[in-house]
Amino acid sequence: MEYYIELVINGLLIGALYSMVALGFVLIYKASDILNFAQGEFVMFAGYVVAFVILTESSGIFAALGFPGAGLPIIVAIPVALIVMVGVGYAVEYSLLRHLVGQPVHAVIIATLGLAFFLRGVAQALFGVESRNVPLPINQDPLFVGDLLLNRTELIAGVICGLVFLGVGWFFMKSRSGIALRAIADDTTVSMGMGISVRKYFGIAWAIAGIVALIGAVFWGNASGVDIQLALIGLKVFPVVILGGLDSILGAIIAGLIVGLAESLAAGFLDPLVGGGTKDLTPYVLMILVLMFRPYGLFGKPIIERV
Repeated sequence: MEYYIELVINGLLIGALYSMVALGFVLIYKASDILNFAQGEFVMFAGYVVAFVILTESSGIFAALGFPGAGLPIIVAIPVALIVMVGVGYAVEYSLLRHLVGQPVHAVIIATLGLAFFLRGVAQALFGVESRNVPLPINQDPLFVGDLLLNRTELIAGVICGLVFLGVGWFFMKSRSGIALRAIADDTTVSMGMGISVRKYFGIAWAIAGIVALIGAVFWGNASGVDIQLALIGLKVFPVVILGGLDSILGAIIAGLIVGLAESLAAGFLDPLVGGGTKDLTPYVLMILVLMFRPYGLFGKPIIERV
């Protein structure tokens, strides 16, 4: 029984990290109706920035120019990376996405895919191709709660993710900027007519997406390292986005927990029977089932158009 409870707890904690990355997708879509296929690259880039500030050795362009890594503690690295990712979010919105408002959906998709490859290339050029680690000052000794074996890092990540979810929920429900973003999501034209600076709030949405990408990067970088493959986390959480609904923050949170739990249970029950592989397959099976019966997701808003 303890083993099964551990599977559930660990699945929910991993699911919270999935929700964190999925939150970036939802924030951009809610604000601008743009599905950002470069969100995984945002996570990767943030991870590289944190690793560069923490570590003492450098590579890529910085090494060629003779700049070592900063070698600063994580408590300093995170605020530095936060400033960088807010700047990246604003730069992307200002230089690219604001020019695509009102354009056909395929143009926006191609633009964000191009942005994804651009960020990969820039990250490799600036920071090199070596895999890097994001060490966290967390005791890695086993944590036993009764007979349950838990992961300290995942527990702390789950708590931080929960606080971020509460903060984002408050932001959208109570703050002036959040209410403006909700109005823009409902009707951009009317919002502009009411005097809301749509471009300003688009920039805020992209900046927030950079912040949540940073939080995901810290914990995913600690768990699996930072390299170009970290960008694949965007595809990993795509079933979460579809399952919860593209425009639902609550849906992203709950769907992340569902997918994390499903993966953990599949790894614990099905993988030993079939030799492995069901953990990676399960999220996409859930996504296909949801698309068959609720194309707009479990918590997404159905779109009804007159023909």
